[in-house]
Amino acid sequence: MKKGKNIRVLIAKPGLDGHDRGAKVLARACRDAGMEVIYTGIRQSPEQIVETALQEDVDVIGLSILSGAHMSIIPRILELLNESGIGDIPVIVGGIIPPDDVEELKRRGVKAIFGPGSSVNEIVEFIKSIT
Repeated sequence: MKKGKNIRVLIAKPGLDGHDRGAKVLARACRDAGMEVIYTGIRQSPEQIVETALQEDVDVIGLSILSGAHMSIIPRILELLNESGIGDIPVIVGGIIPPDDVEELKRRGVKAIFGPGSSVNEIVEFIKSIT
């Protein structure tokens, strides 16, 4: 990130999951911390998320997923980011992810996974630390 520029965070809800309270809480916390937030809303395809990341020139992508489809959706997003030449954008994930899947997603390139009970302050500070 360039010095003096606000951190631009894309917060997206991939897949068919319609529960967006956590994503909205994080979006507000990031905004309150001085970040620019692009919130895509619910039911976004991997292609829509990556296209938004490209168009909005974001510094971080935050994905909220509770549907159980994380092992198909998140790797697809990472693949599309790489294909689009923006695979260096850090991706963080929030949701209910089993421990074995956490390790696999991190191995594939997810920077951090925040499960239930994670503090929004912890997430905001993490975003600041990776940009």
